[in-house]
Amino acid sequence: MSFRVVRSSKFRHVYGQSLKREQCYDNIRVSKSSWDSTFCAVNPKFLAIIVESAGGGAFIVLPHNKVGRIAADHPLVGGHKGPVLDIAWCPHNDNVIASGSEDCVVKVWQIPDGGLSRTLTEPVVDLVLHQRRVGLVLWHPSALNVLLTAGSDNQVVIWNVGTGEILVHIDSHPDIVYSACFNWDGSKLVTTCKDKKIRIYDPRSGELESEAMCHEGSKATRAIFLRHGLIFTTGFNRSSERQYSLRAPDALNEPIVMVELDTSNGVMFPLYDADTNLIYLCGKGDSVIRYFEVTPEPPFVHYINTFQTPDPQRGIGLMPKRGCDVTTCEIAKFYRLNNNGLCQVISMTVPRKSDLFQEDLYPDTLAEDAAITAEEWIAGKDAEPLTFSLKGGYVSSSGGNTLSVSKKANILNKTSASRGGGGGGSSYAGGNHSSANNNESSDGPPPAIFTEKDHRNILDEIRKLKAIIVKQENRIRALEAKVSAAATGDETDARNSNKNGSGQSSAAASAAAAAAESSSHASESANDHAASTSATNADNDED
Repeated sequence: MSFRVVRSSKFRHVYGQSLKREQCYDNIRVSKSSWDSTFCAVNPKFLAIIVESAGGGAFIVLPHNKVGRIAADHPLVGGHKGPVLDIAWCPHNDNVIASGSEDCVVKVWQIPDGGLSRTLTEPVVDLVLHQRRVGLVLWHPSALNVLLTAGSDNQVVIWNVGTGEILVHIDSHPDIVYSACFNWDGSKLVTTCKDKKIRIYDPRSGELESEAMCHEGSKATRAIFLRHGLIFTTGFNRSSERQYSLRAPDALNEPIVMVELDTSNGVMFPLYDADTNLIYLCGKGDSVIRYFEVTPEPPFVHYINTFQTPDPQRGIGLMPKRGCDVTTCEIAKFYRLNNNGLCQVISMTVPRKSDLFQEDLYPDTLAEDAAITAEEWIAGKDAEPLTFSLKGGYVSSSGGNTLSVSKKANILNKTSASRGGGGGGSSYAGGNHSSANNNESSDGPPPAIFTEKDHRNILDEIRKLKAIIVKQENRIRALEAKVSAAATGDETDARNSNKNGSGQSSAAASAAAAAAESSSHASESANDHAASTSATNADNDED
């Protein structure tokens, strides 16, 4: 008698449920760009969506509590001169987001706590090198302020956003770069290209370590590093059937697994949860989300289930694990964009009877703090991302997010406080802070150092005050001259009246009165008194 043994896994029963429409985001003008991007990025504070915008490119940033119908005139982040193609939140600062655009410029923005009250057009820093549109932005998983960008000019550039400097420039791709991904500690980089090849680089030196044919189809391919070193790819075969594969970095030419899925023509985006080893496949134009579990035993990639929706998806974003609700056993949360302007929130949960914290579902997850600085990373130091336990729920570790600007370049800086403190608001400071000190905790508030813009504003105010002072000085001098002339005239008229009689005395008195009218109120009383005295003397002469 034979029987089939069911594979043991705590994620065999994962169910997706869409929230009610009033708990989602509606009336969003999702971008109509044909670029293969998710058009959506999310973190525990904000939801960012690339939208249609006249006269340039823009994306909207919404706090999670601003649900329902979004006003048509809601403030945007709109500093690009061309359509925005890709956006990515910084994993080490929930208020910082990077955007790439068709205007060939990468911009890094600081979003204030609570969201935008007016349209934001001034970025923290502009990263300018690419000669054609920039369609990919990617943050380093463990190093602070390290950002990767890739454009249609076939260039891959790694920046130190804190100083605006280029750390690494990779120009060995023969065609457009479709995707890029760092491994778990950021010591390796995998890319896919339009020439159908997958490549592994040393991201510090830009040296090509290995390459192989990825998928034989001509449509876009994607590749991601899994936590334990394997590489998961999605693409198309020669018959335009969608497929996925699992590969080892030291044997890229020999896939461990290669499976055909369906004949749809939408590009598939693999969204990976490193805590549970689950991979969610979300195709552009699909109405389903498939999810798989990667395990060490064959067939290595196990199909779990499919979440079905009635509407095709335009884009999608995955919430980091620290934004999930552990009290309801929520292991993933998706923000799914539809063509009708609705951003649908989908919660993936594992049913459990107990209300206690489920430690097997929630191993230590990625923390908000960076493990190393950009200088340490480029110098050769590797460090795995910092992790923490979600037991008791997530509390922001940032005591305040500081935006620092120096004369040479722009610096993103974040002062850290001990974990357990509440998230603070944004404050402004500046100066020549080094990135090595960006992640150190401080005993007091940041020093009140003015930015260059503040300095210019103060100089303008000083110039205005100087102009007002000069104007008032000239006016005072003119009034003093009039008063002095009037007083001198009064004395001369009084002496002439004593010698020449009443007729001349009356004329002098009239001239003194006329001069007194044009002076200030204080001098008028003195001049009137002098005029009356002259008139009395004239009357005495007549008598």
